[in-house]
Amino acid sequence: MKKMKVLFVASVYRHLTAFHIPYIKYFQSQGYEVWAAGTGVADKEILEKYQVKCVDIPFSRSPLSLKNIDALNVLKRLFHKEKFELVHVHTPVASILTRAAFRKSNYGKIIYTAHGFHFFKGAPKLNWLIYFTAEKVAAKWTDHLITINEEDYQNAQNLLPSEKISYVHGVGVEFEHEFFTENEKKHFKKQLGLSDKAIVISYIAELNNNKNHQFLLRNWGRLKQENPLIELLVIGNGEKENDLKKYVEKENLLGIHFLGFRRDVLKLLQISDVVALLSHREGLPKSIMEAMVVGIPCVVTNTRGLRDLIQSNKNGFVVNHEDDTALITAFTKLVQSTELRGTMGKCAKESIEPYLMDKVLMEYIRIYKNLLK
Repeated sequence: MKKMKVLFVASVYRHLTAFHIPYIKYFQSQGYEVWAAGTGVADKEILEKYQVKCVDIPFSRSPLSLKNIDALNVLKRLFHKEKFELVHVHTPVASILTRAAFRKSNYGKIIYTAHGFHFFKGAPKLNWLIYFTAEKVAAKWTDHLITINEEDYQNAQNLLPSEKISYVHGVGVEFEHEFFTENEKKHFKKQLGLSDKAIVISYIAELNNNKNHQFLLRNWGRLKQENPLIELLVIGNGEKENDLKKYVEKENLLGIHFLGFRRDVLKLLQISDVVALLSHREGLPKSIMEAMVVGIPCVVTNTRGLRDLIQSNKNGFVVNHEDDTALITAFTKLVQSTELRGTMGKCAKESIEPYLMDKVLMEYIRIYKNLLK
């Protein structure tokens, strides 16, 4: 008997390895042959270790890139050759192209999880013109749309009937790791060039304009002057890495450590006292959810997805964009009070409960079963 097949698609395989391994395992446990489509050699190898069949698709993140014509053609050939009971697509450009390629298929269903629409309150008009229009067209080829924050859920009502839209609690977060002893924490800090007494702020994000590291960096000199024990871990890589490093050097900013892309983020969180994310645009950031699971208060901007997770003065602080005074005040309050960090961290741990993997996986399984019945 021929095995049933499911296909996960994202612009890069890293998206799938970072967020969707539990969903891949679920389908495998149900007897499905799981396929993946995307780009990226290292993460492709990780998926293949999970017995996932990978198909390289030359996606470009830019919606106007000519490479995407090639991507569309590869997808069309794939859907002509293979029959999938379900296609679950992620990331904006990949989602548009995959739904376009799949639209003439007379077999299977297609789901799109929007990890943060590029059109949102305060977004440039061009974003609304390009991305909302594209989503409006692609909605005709979509069997189900999953949103992961309140604002996107409301905007989705303008794309599809309510029965074709779901609002779930992200992609699920879990913490399957042995906790460090105090001695292990000291040793790990020493490895990173940090003193035992350092108060560690971690910023876990791709280094690009959207993630807005510059907001913190331009205020770092004053923060460090007023709070000498603070150290900043910049975790991630990206197109702005050299620019940010040059800025730190030019301004002679102390206590900033660029760690690059890391696969041991859960270890790094165990030595972190505060986590920051000051993005202009988010869906529902896993880095903040992981921090909350460990009981770490967070400082975030008043951005869709971030304000879904953090309530100011409860489990962290929400500051308005470019409000330097509010940013400095938020960090200073947390840095100078162990008690406040403990209280807010406990609240963070409690408020993340609905976002835990076992609960979110059940939300997805209900949607999958409804489509595949």
